[in-house]
Amino acid sequence: MPLSQVQEGARTVLKAIDGGHELRGRLAALGLLPGTELEVIRNSGHGPFVIAVKGSRVVIGRGMASRIEVELGQP
Repeated sequence: MPLSQVQEGARTVLKAIDGGHELRGRLAALGLLPGTELEVIRNSGHGPFVIAVKGSRVVIGRGMASRIEVELGQP
């Protein structure tokens, strides 16, 4: 399921990124790699999309969030 559809407070595991080399590189620089655990902090349907990854909060756009495939639950 796309990260953009995950409700606030849910923990997920990043499975894949549906994008080109540039997007994958940008997300990797933020610590978003396959197998990484994420927690959705803010997903109000509009405005910034905020996630917690490796002890940090990261703000990404909704377009990026829709290209990140996740699985609910912990690894």
